[in-house]
Amino acid sequence: MNRDGSRHDSERGSGRNFRPAAKSLALVLMGAGIATVGGQALNVLGQPSGTNAPTTTDVFWDNGFWNNNDEPAAPNPDADAQAPQPSGIQNGLAVAPSISSPNLIADIVREVEPSVVRINATRTVQTNLPPMFRQFFGDSMPAPQQQQVQRGVGSGFIISADGRIITNAHVVAGADEVQVTLTDGRSFTGQVMGADSVTDIAVIKIDAQNLPAVATSNSDQIQPGEWAIAIGNPLGLDSTVTAGIISATGRSSREVGVPDKRVNFIQTDAAINPGNSGGPLLNLNGEVIGVNTAIIQGAQGLGFAIPINTVQRISSELIETGRVEHAYLGIQMVNLTPELKQNINSDPNRPFSVEADSGVLIGRVMPNSPAAQGGLRDGDIIVAIDGQSVTESAAVQQAVERSKVGQNLALTLQRGGREQTITVRPGNLPNQ
Repeated sequence: MNRDGSRHDSERGSGRNFRPAAKSLALVLMGAGIATVGGQALNVLGQPSGTNAPTTTDVFWDNGFWNNNDEPAAPNPDADAQAPQPSGIQNGLAVAPSISSPNLIADIVREVEPSVVRINATRTVQTNLPPMFRQFFGDSMPAPQQQQVQRGVGSGFIISADGRIITNAHVVAGADEVQVTLTDGRSFTGQVMGADSVTDIAVIKIDAQNLPAVATSNSDQIQPGEWAIAIGNPLGLDSTVTAGIISATGRSSREVGVPDKRVNFIQTDAAINPGNSGGPLLNLNGEVIGVNTAIIQGAQGLGFAIPINTVQRISSELIETGRVEHAYLGIQMVNLTPELKQNINSDPNRPFSVEADSGVLIGRVMPNSPAAQGGLRDGDIIVAIDGQSVTESAAVQQAVERSKVGQNLALTLQRGGREQTITVRPGNLPNQ
């Protein structure tokens, strides 16, 4: 669709709809399986977490930066031109734009930019009066509260022609009003269809038709070193484009420093800043591979995006039911190594000892959790799930993620030098 509201002559049908490529694997809900896994588990077992906590690329409510210019981005007169099919993938790998395609990224941006939106959100919060009042009236003075309206800006992208939009949950968290502005200048009131704080994904609906939807790729197939493009509204600067590479894939929530999330992130050095939240991360085919979400404060070139396969799984549930169920067991666990085994067995204060040299060690079973109800104990070593061998905690987490709440899982354990199988039923992750 052109920025004046008319349709492109070129087809944006099924090939431009919010769906995975033909070769996509089954969608997997990443990181939603096990509560209190990661840094806390390592600390329980006497190992340092060693990760600085990042900050989400927040919508920087009024107590931070705020863009007072509410004018939409100026229309791009080149939008009517038919964008050539981007190239740049050879044998599944991204390559540097060649001399014969000096405008490759510009071509991609021209094609995808109409699908990227600006999201303005407002919320009302209760705040206490300034502390200086107590200097005059003492601590006995009641602490009256006052209402404050906070405003923020984020990004999003269109996934269906009838106005469904993906963004981060933290962009619209607690919002009283959501305003969506398209690149053609049109503005709509957005309705939050659902938001999932566990994966930081939200779906917004606007009353519009014939909108240009993005195309998606299979994020399971991306590799470090491939090119990446980010489009969004950092610090309220509409339609900002940055580029870089995929620095790593499969970064766990623990590694990134957000153990309350259940996501395996894509790491990129494409510049991401406050206001980029919810915007797309693209490959050189102009397909969305992730949702820009987080940065590590004080670091350079460390941005993180939620893989689009995870986004599709979560958004489908939000659209259908307005909420997402996340299976969990309620254990703290860590990969067992000979060094860790020695440390545990040499500590007289440990309530258990370890005989195996490898596997996934349960450091703690949370009280009243599905794991506790299923009979798991501190010191158990998980060696297989449903007959599939596991040697890393990530594999256990992914197995639980793929399961459903209430579905039986057969855990093969080593306990006291003996192997046994226990059936547990994951519960729904609480406090969402």
